[in-house]
Amino acid sequence: MELKDVSAVVTGGASGLGLASAKRLLAAGAHVVIADLPSSSGAEIATTLGSTAHFVAADVTDPGAMHAVYDEAEKHGPLRALVHCAGRGGAVRLVEKNGEPGSLDTYMAVIQTNLVGTFNALRLAAARMARNDPMPSGDRGACVLTASVAAYEGQIGQIPYASAKAGIVGMTIVAARDLAGKAIRVCTIAPGLFDTPLLARLPQPVRDALGQSVPHPARLGVPDEFAQLAQHILENSMLNGETIRLDGAIRMTPR
Repeated sequence: MELKDVSAVVTGGASGLGLASAKRLLAAGAHVVIADLPSSSGAEIATTLGSTAHFVAADVTDPGAMHAVYDEAEKHGPLRALVHCAGRGGAVRLVEKNGEPGSLDTYMAVIQTNLVGTFNALRLAAARMARNDPMPSGDRGACVLTASVAAYEGQIGQIPYASAKAGIVGMTIVAARDLAGKAIRVCTIAPGLFDTPLLARLPQPVRDALGQSVPHPARLGVPDEFAQLAQHILENSMLNGETIRLDGAIRMTPR
């Protein structure tokens, strides 16, 4: 699918993997709407990225807010691309150190943002894309979701995060089959250890040790490497229904 002049949405686009993806799509000639929380720096970032970048404050679990995001995108042309990076963490153990059962509220909050938010962003984008005329590639649109290697090897304390990301992996092939008749593709990237704002909070020795745990290359992933793959998925019309691990061959240990 040709990205020049298409309208694209990047959720979680004010930082990390989302910001790198927004920059890639802009460089490819797309009009990009960054969707992120009102507390983010998305408005300032969009201003620095040029006239084809726009920002709409939105919680991905809020249908009304996401309709506003897609309305803004369609002001600049038919919505053709979604890169969904929005998400959150949250540690829960089944039995906490004090002997109490793990927090159901935290579990549900992480599932709500990461899994329900993905479904909401995807369903609303797909309904818009289904109205598009097919491009020369045959695509009406394409969507890239974000899972994690935690979907396969979640570590202790990651039960809510791993559950949500495993749900996204399970969603991918079903969504691709569901939307195939409408010529909309769906793929997912499952990143490993990436140098994002979440990891930036850790002390440098811890970050270095995490990087060294990756077989090759023995370092943290760079957000632009995620963005490169997201762009390729959007452009390569034979990629559909697949979850691609982007992890330097790491397999996470229990801790």
